[in-house]
Amino acid sequence: MIREVEGDILLSKAQLIAHGIAPQEHFDTGLARNLRERWPSLVRDYRQSTHVHPLKPGEIWVWGGVNEDGSVRRIVNLLTQDMLGEGPAARPGKANTENVSRALKELARFVESEGIESLAIPRLATGVGGLEWSDVKPLVEKHLADLKIPVIVYETYRQGLQAEESL
Repeated sequence: MIREVEGDILLSKAQLIAHGIAPQEHFDTGLARNLRERWPSLVRDYRQSTHVHPLKPGEIWVWGGVNEDGSVRRIVNLLTQDMLGEGPAARPGKANTENVSRALKELARFVESEGIESLAIPRLATGVGGLEWSDVKPLVEKHLADLKIPVIVYETYRQGLQAEESL
């Protein structure tokens, strides 16, 4: 069941938060920056992991960290963007619907295999990723609507506002 809300995804009560990034993400813009500020070890762990096992667009990378209250927060990084250039000069490019579709398919598999009970996602790949929500929303529905859990889509970002997720 997909439900659209407005609020701050960082305040979500969902068991899992997913968002889009590039393979060599710098975590310096958009939601990725906010995640880095809230959970700095996410970036350190991502860089260490991808140094050993580089990721490609369309894949996912899962991270678990601890909140201030001691609870565990799990975040899935969906590789929705391509990289422009190579080596140290490489920088994140725009997302494309093929990468988004493949990453959402992997996310659905992960949710089912891990027994995840709730999922929150932003308007995936529409900010820094540069896609139109009208192109991404059907992919979210295609890959996540049949999950037997609440899928909370943060349609509108409102910093500091706890969304009514009804979880």
